[in-house]
Amino acid sequence: MRMSELYAVGQKAEIGSYTFTEENIIRFATRHDPQRFHVDKEAAKDTLFGGLCASGWHTTAAWMRTFLAFWQKQSVILAEEGLTAPKLGPSPGFQKLQWLRPVFAGDVVTYSVAFLSSRPLASRPGWHLNTILCEGVNQNGDPVMRFESGVLEFD
Repeated sequence: MRMSELYAVGQKAEIGSYTFTEENIIRFATRHDPQRFHVDKEAAKDTLFGGLCASGWHTTAAWMRTFLAFWQKQSVILAEEGLTAPKLGPSPGFQKLQWLRPVFAGDVVTYSVAFLSSRPLASRPGWHLNTILCEGVNQNGDPVMRFESGVLEFD
């Protein structure tokens, strides 16, 4: 089964949610993006964000975590229906990454994925390059991040 057989172009699937706590914002940022508005609650008050907020890389990494959990569940569901899930990964890259608004401690971001396109790879028979739209919205329905990703699919 191919992704293009499983999803219609533009079809969006909600893949899960992630709660951003003060602790996980600081833990991620301390390791990967130690800017003051990500690691110091008091110092963050004097920045353009006005408070501690998650790194954009954190919001994007949380999308990946929720996608992998979603895809694992989807694969099980398909297997229970007697179908073989498409073999996905890795990604050759992404484009149009946008961090649209800050994500603060206490925000719950719900992530989604939409299938955009698929094309066979001439250099690798049986392989396809899929393009997906990856998005996240906060608990108020406000978009917080978006990017397009390539996903390799192979036999």
